[in-house]
This record gives sequence, structure tokens and C-alpha cells, in this order.
Amino acid sequence: MRYSIVLPFIAVTVFAAPLEERQAACKVPTTFPTTANSKLPNPFKFFDGTDVKTKADFECKNKEVSAAIQNQELGVFPTTAKTTATYSGGTLSITASDNGKSTSFTVSIKGASAANSPAIIAYGAASIPVPAGVATIVFNNDQIGAQQGQASRGKGKFYDVYGADHSAGALTAWAWGVDRIIDALEATTGHNIDTKKIGVTGCSRNGKGAFVAAALVNRIALGIPQESGSGGAACWRVSDSEKAKGKNIQTASQIVTENVWFSKNFNAFSTKANTVATDHHQLAGMVAPRGLIVIENEIDWLGPVSTTACMKAGRLIYKALGVPDNMGFTGSGNHGHCSFPSNQQADLTAFINKFLKGQDANTANIEKGPTADVASYIDWTAPTLT
Repeated sequence: MRYSIVLPFIAVTVFAAPLEERQAACKVPTTFPTTANSKLPNPFKFFDGTDVKTKADFECKNKEVSAAIQNQELGVFPTTAKTTATYSGGTLSITASDNGKSTSFTVSIKGASAANSPAIIAYGAASIPVPAGVATIVFNNDQIGAQQGQASRGKGKFYDVYGADHSAGALTAWAWGVDRIIDALEATTGHNIDTKKIGVTGCSRNGKGAFVAAALVNRIALGIPQESGSGGAACWRVSDSEKAKGKNIQTASQIVTENVWFSKNFNAFSTKANTVATDHHQLAGMVAPRGLIVIENEIDWLGPVSTTACMKAGRLIYKALGVPDNMGFTGSGNHGHCSFPSNQQADLTAFINKFLKGQDANTANIEKGPTADVASYIDWTAPTLT
């Protein structure tokens, strides 16, 4: 890429290195802070104390955040798998190989009636209304990484390849599965899917998974996590604060006993989540500047104050990058868990139209939820990154 800077009496042509080259120059640490801090970690400061001043700096910061969250919370996300695939009659058959081991699975594709259709990968089944013109790819994430309690750790097709003792929790295993689905779509024809316009969604535990997939798989154009609560849109630190106020809310200390969504590494932080180097406003930041619409339900267990404050902080990251309207969050009460109320429809439609259908849709200033003062949870100010 090149662009010109016009100065008095002189024009200077500057060659900007490609994204991959700039990111390769990033220095990513292998050890991460564990200092207690009740405030949400500063997404604009490197762990060594250096300020993030430019968008190129932020690309490097995101690599640092990804490494930290994989090390402390999610487990390692493998990026070396080789994928082969075939497509026939609405079924995409996928074989993934790594380290001399292979596994196979299938996904179904419905609704791709026209060439270059956008698509939404739905964990389990779509609990959001998928509009006409957008295909649905149904992903049985449970077969990739089991989630039936503590006894299911290390079980599933991901672990058939990488071993039962791999550090990845189920959320990371599922994201790896999403990555393989996109590989397979790119390698096959006949399905009519535009691989540049892929969304991912899921609700509740699968909403956590959809959020993590959007963060780790940078080919996702739009993340649509629904009612992901703790482990998704909620910040660990804010949830602990709400719990201390008497709220019936899921926290890190509970979530690690319930299921195997997170790495075993996270157990060491579960009772001291304020020592984790990152928090989930930065999970949203890992999606930036790509599209992200966070759909929540004002159920105490999901942490409506925590999700709202956390996503407000996440949206500050988007604002710093100059794309505030690429992220929105919408909370709504008085409806069943994983049902979809009509008062969230317009926000969802706008994001799908903009990021999957390529339309000129208004996604500005979508911040809806209970009262939550994000300023009380941060001690940093978002800069304008150049």
C-alpha cells in the first residue's frame, strides 16, 4: 500500500508495510502480568508500560492480548491445521489434520440460494432470526469439544488431533472448528457462500463460544454473541464487584466448576480474577475493527450490569480506532433465555445488513442496557489512535 503526504514544496511517498509484515514485527511476550488490579486493564498500554499510540501499535497490542488470554484463560489456539473438504447437496464434509493425526466432521448449509450469499455459522442451531438472503451453517460444536461437565475435559474431535491434555478449553476448540469450516468453504465450490461475509452466532454457553470465535478467527466479518454473560460479554472484574454487592451472578470462581469451557490454566485465577492480565472488554477489542453486535438479556445470572459496563469499555476501543459504529450492544429484559425479542430486531438487522449484506445501514450509537457507569471500572482514557 502507498499513499502521499503533501508538505510545503515537497511531496513524500510513503510505503506502508502490509498488515502481516507489521504484525510479524510485534514483540509478543511469553510471560504475562498477574498483578492484582480491580480496574479493567488498560487496552492502550503494553504490558511493559509503553503507550499504544497508533493503529499499528494496537495491532501489536491485540497480539499481546491474544497471547495472554490464551495463556491464562482460553488455552492455545492452534493455527497449523491442514484442511481438506468436499461439498454436496447442502453438506460440507471436512477433514482436518495436524501433528500426523486427523479428524472429520460435517456441517449443513441452508439458504444459500444465490451466488455469493453471506452466511452465519450457528452453534447448535440459530436462535436469532436469520434473514432471507443469508445462509445458515449449522455447526455441532459439542462434537468438536464436549461440554457435559468436568468429566468431558479433553473429549471431542479437536482433542483427537491435539491430545486430551491440550491446554485449550472447549471454547477454543470450537473456534478451531469454525476456522476449519471457513477453510473448507474456501476450498470448495457449489455452496454459493461468500467467504468474506461470514458471521458467527450462538446463545448462552454457545454465545461464549461465538464471542471467542469472533475474537480468534479474523476471517469472521461479524460476531453475534447472544446472552453470553460471564465468559463472554461480561468482564470478570465487574462480575466480582456485582457479586460482592449481593447479585446472583455467575463469576469465574463458579464457571470453572460448572464446565470445561476454559483452559485448566484458568483455574489458578478463578478466585482472583483481578490478577488476570486481560479482561473481556479486550475480547471485544480482539474483534475490532470487524463487526460486533452483542445481544444480551437482563437476567441476573448473566450479569446485565457487568455485560453493559464491559461492552461500553469495549466500544471505547472501537472509538479509539475510529470505527465506533462497527460495534454495538443491546440488552433487553422480560423474555425467556435464548428467545429473541422484537425490540432487538432492528439492531440485529442493521448489523447483518451492513457487515454481511454490504448495505449502507445505520449502526451508530447502539448502546442499550441497564445503568452501568463504565468510568467507575476504568482508570484510563481512550486515545485517538493515528
